[in-house]
Amino acid sequence: MTQLITTELVELDQNLGNSPEAVIRHLASKVAATGRASEVEGLFADAFAREQKTATGIPGGIAIPHCRSAAVTVPTLAMARLNPKVDFGAKDGPADLVFFIAAPDGADQEHLKLLSKLARSLIKKDFTAALRNASSEAEIVELVEGALADKPAAHAAAPADAVPVGATVGASAAGSAAGAAGSGGRGPKRLVAVTACPTGIAHTYMAADSLVAAAREVGVDLQVETQGSSGAKALDPAVIAAADAVIFAVDVDVRGKERFAGKPVINAPVKRGIDEPDKMVQEALAAADNPHARRVPHFGAEEQAEHEAEEKGEHIGQKLKKALLTGVSYMIPFVAGGGLLIALGFLMGGYLITKYADNIVVQNSLFNLPTEFPDNAWGPLGAYLGAVLFKIGALSLGFLVPALAGYIAYAIADRPGIAPGFVAGAVAGFMGAGFLGGIVGGLLAGYIAHVVGRLQVARWLRGLMPVVIIPLLASLVASGLMFLILGGPIVAITKGLNGWLSGLTGAGAIALGVILGLMMCFDLGGPVNKVAYSFAVAGLGAATIDNQAPWQIMAAVMASGMVPPLAMALASTVLNKKLFSLAEQENGKAAWLLGASFISEGAIPFAAADPLRVIPASMLGGAVTGAISMAAGVGSKAPHGGIFVFFAIDNFVMFVVSIVVGTVVTALSVIALKRWAVKKTVDTVEPVPVTV
Repeated sequence: MTQLITTELVELDQNLGNSPEAVIRHLASKVAATGRASEVEGLFADAFAREQKTATGIPGGIAIPHCRSAAVTVPTLAMARLNPKVDFGAKDGPADLVFFIAAPDGADQEHLKLLSKLARSLIKKDFTAALRNASSEAEIVELVEGALADKPAAHAAAPADAVPVGATVGASAAGSAAGAAGSGGRGPKRLVAVTACPTGIAHTYMAADSLVAAAREVGVDLQVETQGSSGAKALDPAVIAAADAVIFAVDVDVRGKERFAGKPVINAPVKRGIDEPDKMVQEALAAADNPHARRVPHFGAEEQAEHEAEEKGEHIGQKLKKALLTGVSYMIPFVAGGGLLIALGFLMGGYLITKYADNIVVQNSLFNLPTEFPDNAWGPLGAYLGAVLFKIGALSLGFLVPALAGYIAYAIADRPGIAPGFVAGAVAGFMGAGFLGGIVGGLLAGYIAHVVGRLQVARWLRGLMPVVIIPLLASLVASGLMFLILGGPIVAITKGLNGWLSGLTGAGAIALGVILGLMMCFDLGGPVNKVAYSFAVAGLGAATIDNQAPWQIMAAVMASGMVPPLAMALASTVLNKKLFSLAEQENGKAAWLLGASFISEGAIPFAAADPLRVIPASMLGGAVTGAISMAAGVGSKAPHGGIFVFFAIDNFVMFVVSIVVGTVVTALSVIALKRWAVKKTVDTVEPVPVTV
């Protein structure tokens, strides 16, 4: 079997940056450098996406970033002992031991079992102490291979797919613990658990072992089903039937949840099973004795209880933000794809193709090319293909408001909210209420569906609730309110806003460019950035040759969003490398392409490591770029793509000029802030050289 870790994959006592992003990218580059991954960026993207779902730091100064990725060719472990430590989200502080687990999408079961076995070994204090005391890369490799081979250094772990992890304890301990647990003399409480994480490699098994250990300490019989990548052996139905309560430590849906129907349940993210296993066990014991405790719903029952538990503790602002961002994230693919198709349609069919497209796509074909088409089209064939592309894009863009509203409602009420949200969004679009109408309609539909879903109804009616009754009532009330009361005022506001924007010239247009630039660079893909971007794309459908303000706004937004990653790339790879760690320099190389593609998130590793300098510098450059773009009348008919949609950008030269000026301003600003806005010398910032 291929060796999982080699000395080339180990870093000891090195500075790999100040953020999880930087560390993960560096370790991904080591995996690729040894020929075990086809590319760095694909592996990093998959690993960092996993990190953003759930932080991989665990108690004891350890982090286990991991993923399954198509970029990985050989199952691999890369290890770093960090100096300084980096915060990976563990409650007890930053981590100095980092294991990066990279598995191929199609990794075989044997390799996955070994990877999960290593993860289990990392919760053993003697093993982690040995890792910290190791003096060489070769010693680290030997320790890891010993843990995987179950050598007798107390590293042995339970089988990766087994479960009964947690056998019954001895009689005396069980008896004393039973009394403490309040079991009334009938023996120790019996618990069952399911652990599962999105990748099913590390957290799944570590949570299982932690829960079993915590249960054993209080004399409780706990058996766990690990639903991981290396396979799972289902709990015996008799064991489930005898259990007093169930623990779900999961980040994904539990497979076969109906097996536990009616059992008192404690539900939490898988990471809590690692961080607070003792508390989860105590909560399960308390739930077992509480007749009013939350229980696993019967198969097919209303799932609203799941959402109430997830939303518990969130205030209204957090819920609203979550709903809006969900709607925008689902809307963007419709807009990005549709906008680019429209841009290609303009390129091939000319900008007047809007007047001809409907007739051409209905009356003509590849074997019957049109005779009437715009003068600047690429001939009859270009006009026909341009009309087809434009029409597909326009239809896609037509889903902007319904998709926004539908998925805002989905974020609030889950699946029963989708249909009412889409209907309310369609009503908003029909009335001309636009982007604002979609937001209001989606919120209305979602909250009404949420309220209706909480109604207590007869058992025979429950099956009809999510597919008939909730969509019917929520659609009727939300869309009715839009038609009867809210639609008119929102339409008036939308028309007034569009009229004001269309009339902006001179100083007014420049001021708007400054505001949009500041918003795009404030949080680099976060809520404020998304508001500015959504505002821009929502107006594209109203743009015409006579009303080019929406195109100009789109250009200012896109140009400003390109500035932060490009500026960080310029500063860290060209102007002053010494001010940036080696990991940041590697990030800077990738940021060139990310920035050119209009992916603002390319600057996040820099902002995470030094937000008080990177964010203000980015905002300054973004404001300059937005102002120049609006002042020059630059327009973009495409909502995404950066310089790669040059054919859809009016006054492309000034588009590039605005980006270059903003990039230089930000790069120089961040360098100046790093040099003079601190009392430290440059030498204290310079990283320890690392060999890749």
